[in-house]
Amino acid sequence: MTAAVKVWDPMVRIFHWGLATSFVVAWGTGDEWDTLHHWAGYAAAGLIAFRLIWGVIGSRYARFTQFIQSPSKTIAYLKDIVTGRENRYLGHNPAGAAMILALLAAMAGCALTGWMYTTDAYWGVNWVEQTHKFLANALLALVLLHLGGVLLASMRHHENLIRAMITGRKRRPGHGDIS
Repeated sequence: MTAAVKVWDPMVRIFHWGLATSFVVAWGTGDEWDTLHHWAGYAAAGLIAFRLIWGVIGSRYARFTQFIQSPSKTIAYLKDIVTGRENRYLGHNPAGAAMILALLAAMAGCALTGWMYTTDAYWGVNWVEQTHKFLANALLALVLLHLGGVLLASMRHHENLIRAMITGRKRRPGHGDIS
């Protein structure tokens, strides 16, 4: 068995699976169980606030400065994916980093508009409800793209990224890998 290295700390992993659970619960309860739906949204908002802080002060691979790339580098990485020449990254690759930002922004916006809709000032305001629904649907599309990217990277790099997000460990970097 190939030696593994620690990549994602427990806080990143708890955040990841907590946010995934919050999304699934919120999505599944949106029309039926308001209280549970609201609490899932509050949990998501709290998790996002935590992740923003942890992205600044957390461990190496948790920090935004470690994995967020410029738009040109992200586009170049996406082109490399199309041609099958993308590098393996020990942490998040540029496409994954862009997805993290998109998911955080969409989830934060969804949580904010969901909360707004519970207030007297915004109850029944059409644009708030429509924005919330749009963001919820956008989140579903982003989650599906995220899962597709995880499966593609897992196959291309012969690495189980789902297991890595559970254990926090990945295969040591090899020749050409970016750590």
